[in-house]
Amino acid sequence: MTAPLDVLVVGAGPTGLALATQLRSYATPLRIVDRSLDRARESRAPVIQPRTLEMLAPFGVTDDLVDRGNATAGLHLHLPRRELRVPVFDVGCDDTPYPFLLFLPQSETEAVLSAHLTARDVTVERGTELLTAEPEGEHVTCRLRHRDGTEETVRARYVVGCDGAHSTVRAHAGIAFEGYAYPQTFLLADLEADGLEPGAAHTYLTAAGLLFFFPLGTPATWRMIAMHPPGARGSDDVNLDLLQRIADDWTPKGPTLRDPVWMTSFRIHNRGAAHYRKGPFFLAGDAAHIHSPAGGQGMNTGIQDALNLGWKLAHVCRGAAPEELLETYEAERAPIGHGVRRLTDRAFTVGTSSHPVLRLARTRLAPHVAPLLLRATGARARLFRTVSELGIHYRHGPASVTGPRRPRQGPRAGDRLPDTPAGLQRRAAGPDYHLLLTGPDRAWPEDPPLDGRGDLVRVHRLGAQSPWPGIAHALVRPDGYVGYLARGTDLTGLRTYLDHWLPAPWTEGRRRSGEGISRGT
Repeated sequence: MTAPLDVLVVGAGPTGLALATQLRSYATPLRIVDRSLDRARESRAPVIQPRTLEMLAPFGVTDDLVDRGNATAGLHLHLPRRELRVPVFDVGCDDTPYPFLLFLPQSETEAVLSAHLTARDVTVERGTELLTAEPEGEHVTCRLRHRDGTEETVRARYVVGCDGAHSTVRAHAGIAFEGYAYPQTFLLADLEADGLEPGAAHTYLTAAGLLFFFPLGTPATWRMIAMHPPGARGSDDVNLDLLQRIADDWTPKGPTLRDPVWMTSFRIHNRGAAHYRKGPFFLAGDAAHIHSPAGGQGMNTGIQDALNLGWKLAHVCRGAAPEELLETYEAERAPIGHGVRRLTDRAFTVGTSSHPVLRLARTRLAPHVAPLLLRATGARARLFRTVSELGIHYRHGPASVTGPRRPRQGPRAGDRLPDTPAGLQRRAAGPDYHLLLTGPDRAWPEDPPLDGRGDLVRVHRLGAQSPWPGIAHALVRPDGYVGYLARGTDLTGLRTYLDHWLPAPWTEGRRRSGEGISRGT
């Protein structure tokens, strides 16, 4: 039996790869396994949201993702008897360096993250299946079966299930997966579509339901998603003739479809894990929540699950933070998962229901109402903040604390740190906590008292170039969210916060893990 691990990551899709990437940045002893013999080659999740790009940026992978993807795509909404070009990035996005939806096949996202790990000596163990996982004392004893049939027993302090809707980790943890399946069957294909304006996403709102064409680039130019028409069922019925018939029937000038590289049918579920943690077991991504693909939320929510959890596991494993920090994972991420399931369910129902009232709304009301809604910049800004996931916050979480005097303006405790002024996110990125001091430099001591945490907390003097006016101080967590915030120069509340959530000096944590943190990418 090999030496115990800190973390065993089960599942090497985008969620598992993101978790392993963050853990590696702390030199946390880990292994990542996946029973599939290869990474995804199909496009699958085709959209990366701005907040996900922000959170991946500290690891040096975001620029590569953007270079590979389509960041200039517009949105064309095709309604009965009219077409609208929807402005997506003109409002609500002035505080992010990534004011766009990035269209990129999931296969490319996985390729970038996998290459990042390989360059840092982390091997994704493909063809390796988790057979059993039994808590024993301070570790979980896990039995793995490799692609050649040999079996291995490993011990890990924590096991994280990033292994999808049919999660083996969730089953071994005994966590219920509650929800329901939608009655509709959907068709999905990556193919060529002649006649569509390139560089834009096309949505057709019809009486029968929704039809989408998303720009991919690779492995084909377009991703097509449509409801299966009444009649045939099952993947055997998915063929180019059927897809062309849908395009002809559901669009006024049907594009000519050709050269499919992947076609399938699928059912959509709306389910969530009863808990995101049970003892040493954690769930993230599709293992914790599955829902309609409306709004491109699924993969992004999973990656952000991972990047909320990874730094917490790393800090606890090296002894720098209390076990209580891990309890904040479910407290913060479960409400997000519930909210995404609720939002996508409403959007899915409106877009696909056969109820006469909703069919009437899609065909008769939408062409008149949609232009009015698009003129309401406030509504569009709120919609963009929601879909882009820039509006996600943990204000009500146990690790979000406001001091006795709160700044009158600016982000609150639990909010994401905006990129205001431009470049602030990059400056306050990395595996550390970041203490931001605003106002005149003379207002602050030369060396703020961190009580031995100087290697865990970096200090930044922002002056007047700050999201908060006047004199204030904020502690930004490693995932880019504000943990503590107060107005003025009294650091008593900050020290109380640090004593609670980061009580151990760095030297103790380093002895615990045996390695120093990797600050570079």
